[in-house]
Amino acid sequence: MTDLAAFAREKGVKYFMISFTDLFGGQRAKLVPAQAITDMARDGAGFAGFATWLDMTPAHPDMLAVPDPETVIQLPWKPEVAWVAANCVMEDEEVPQAPRNVLRALVAEAEKEGLRVKTGIEAEFFLLTPEGTKISDEADTAEKPCYDQQAVMRRYDVIAEICDYMLELGWGPYQNDHEDANGQFEMNWEFDDALVTADRHSFFKFMVKSVAEKHGLRATFMPKPIEGLTGNGCHAHISVWDLAGETNAFADPSKELGLSDKGRTFLGGIMKHATAMAAITNPTVNSYKRINAPRTLSGATWAPNTVTWTGNNRTHMVRVPGPGRFELRLPDGAANPYLLQAVIIAAGLSGIRSKASPGPRYDIDMYAEGHTVRDAPKLPLNMLDAIRALDADEELKEMMGTDFAASFIKKKREEWDSFVSHFSNWEREHTLDI
Repeated sequence: MTDLAAFAREKGVKYFMISFTDLFGGQRAKLVPAQAITDMARDGAGFAGFATWLDMTPAHPDMLAVPDPETVIQLPWKPEVAWVAANCVMEDEEVPQAPRNVLRALVAEAEKEGLRVKTGIEAEFFLLTPEGTKISDEADTAEKPCYDQQAVMRRYDVIAEICDYMLELGWGPYQNDHEDANGQFEMNWEFDDALVTADRHSFFKFMVKSVAEKHGLRATFMPKPIEGLTGNGCHAHISVWDLAGETNAFADPSKELGLSDKGRTFLGGIMKHATAMAAITNPTVNSYKRINAPRTLSGATWAPNTVTWTGNNRTHMVRVPGPGRFELRLPDGAANPYLLQAVIIAAGLSGIRSKASPGPRYDIDMYAEGHTVRDAPKLPLNMLDAIRALDADEELKEMMGTDFAASFIKKKREEWDSFVSHFSNWEREHTLDI
């Protein structure tokens, strides 16, 4: 196990950021001097849980964030600081609703089945002006800006700096591009175990925002930050392996699309629980501006609105682009890195255990012919519908942990209530003269 004090001496680290992620995906941290890290590594850094989105009251005792030394990352852009993911504990018990704990519990559940879930994600983000109201590159105006060579080079300093850091960290980044919206980018790195991917996803968001700020810009992973443009997705590529990580349990060349029977039942669980999963994969009011969007400037939203699966076809919620894996296209940039991985495992394990069928495969263009599909469930129209779907899915709540589910649903209902009680300009514009 990594000795954080020794790590600090060897790397010249002066401070550690002991970090955890709350229910809403916000990253919380304490900046701890390296001289104090030995005690913190043993006992954890103290937090008032009520001060974060973790469904606690002021009367709760101190919550301790105990660092996981194997996750430590020296900040490439500020080497005197190191970031380390932490597990939340209260009175010697793990906090059941803390997102990293939820994921760790589901990784353990998968291990009981002899399975090791591996994932990769496609994290999309916009580079905006500092106030966040418009894209930062005034020359980025193409009708179809995806893969725009000039546009990506105008933001070379930001993109290359982030990619250089990922190379330095050993993540195996392999491509960067300008995405389908003006001002939007995507960066990809190699897939890994679900917990590793979640930690890296969490750090990636922190890194992208930090580097953007360094360059006088503002990075956002908000699902739909600019009206009329394609939103920020966070597509997840999923495969399941044996515990040694050597045999892909999803791969069977004799089966349809090279997806094994176990892979089909895992996919069956995703399809079965998709409408409830949306509360977690698409967790904000703004999320439903992306998955239920009208046609964008580029001509397509690249987001699903119906629970369907297919082969190598990007107009469906799930596509199987090659043997032994599939891509879930539902999640967006607001998804909590830990809860995203957790709900994928929870739904998939549910499918394996119940031998769930994924249902019929559709190979049509869902954007042009989706109206011909009569029996596939529709994804929720808004956050309230998604919360209600999750609350009604007893099996998924049990898999995710009933304490987590109760806290998440409670806090998200409060968020929805806050949204609908907000008095908007739209109301004034449309009803003042009624």
